[in-house]
Amino acid sequence: MPRFFIEADLAVDTHVELTETVFHHWVKVLRAQVGEVATLFNGQGGEYQVTLSEVNKKSATVSVDQFNPDDRTPKFTTLLGQVMSKGDRMDYAIQKAVELGVSEIQLLTSERCEMRLKYDRDQKKIDHWQGIAIAACEQCGMNRVPQILAPLSLEKWLETTLPETKLVLAPNKDQVNVLEQATANIALLIGPEGGLSEAEIQAANAVGFLNWCIGERVLRTETAPVVALSILNYNI
Repeated sequence: MPRFFIEADLAVDTHVELTETVFHHWVKVLRAQVGEVATLFNGQGGEYQVTLSEVNKKSATVSVDQFNPDDRTPKFTTLLGQVMSKGDRMDYAIQKAVELGVSEIQLLTSERCEMRLKYDRDQKKIDHWQGIAIAACEQCGMNRVPQILAPLSLEKWLETTLPETKLVLAPNKDQVNVLEQATANIALLIGPEGGLSEAEIQAANAVGFLNWCIGERVLRTETAPVVALSILNYNI
């Protein structure tokens, strides 16, 4: 059954007009016909089974039939602080982080960051990444879409109020057993392709971040959130 995110209020025993995006994908691309069913979710919790009840040239309406309260979110919340990278690597990192249940993604810049968004294209790029997060939710079954937050410098982010457990991926660093100390509210900091500088790691440590070295190899910036979130899902 196809799943779509829709920016609309949903309630059982009502009729809802599809948004342009859902109409295009379901009716125009997938060629859905009256009577076909799909799952819609609006990011407010749970999902709804709907039936296509009317199709016109430029619009369509569904009847909302059933509600399923399952959000399929992990038992812990994770704020991912991801230093931005160029090209498909950032797309991949966001997509996989969402599939693994990340709660929120804070875009970051750092000393070795490859990417500096210019003001006039900031929102376009953020919208692109938010679209990737939505598509990942549609695919994996999550019903709450993580928000992609506008870029901050790492320095500024470390000054904000962060979750109780703070972990920074820091290869080849002395560390404690971070999983034994992890709570259900986690901030996860991942550096750029060139890694965080020594000064940046020390600045993170100064505000409570624990060094986390996963294995004996250095992970790429887009691989790191996949591995880290997988471990957290299994252990918390």
